[in-house]
Amino acid sequence: MKIVTLPTQSLRERSREIDRDFLLSEKTQKLIDEMIPAMYEHDGVGLAAPQVGRNIRICVLAKMADKSLKEELILVNPTWEKISKKKNTDTEGCLSVPNVFGKVIRYSDIHVEAWDRNGKKLSFDAKKFFARVIQHECDHLNGILFIDKATDLHEVKDGKEEKL
Repeated sequence: MKIVTLPTQSLRERSREIDRDFLLSEKTQKLIDEMIPAMYEHDGVGLAAPQVGRNIRICVLAKMADKSLKEELILVNPTWEKISKKKNTDTEGCLSVPNVFGKVIRYSDIHVEAWDRNGKKLSFDAKKFFARVIQHECDHLNGILFIDKATDLHEVKDGKEEKL
């Protein structure tokens, strides 16, 4: 599965919400099944559908995103809101912006509402790294890339770091 990278314009577009029939279709379930290994193959912790050329509101998160996860987490039509004013800054990268990294400020504690891959309602709190990954992937669904929020952008190629 090919990862869509900049300057592809579709990465800058808001993805559309989907209904249960669309979600439960064979084609959409196959897409989810293909996104999971693609995420791991490209060393990602999360992958949003726009990153594989589908502007629909689905993202997959790796088990390593949080110790509470026993399997990959699929979020369909996700929304989140802060549950604390606390923020933290950390370095982020993105499969759609290869070799580029930067510091991004994100909320430390969020509440998430979504469907799972079967259209069942999910409602949970996420903290720290887990919250960061969800916010990053939800940004993709809104046509926002981490470089839009990052400071100290730098590129790493062939082991050499260059400030952007």
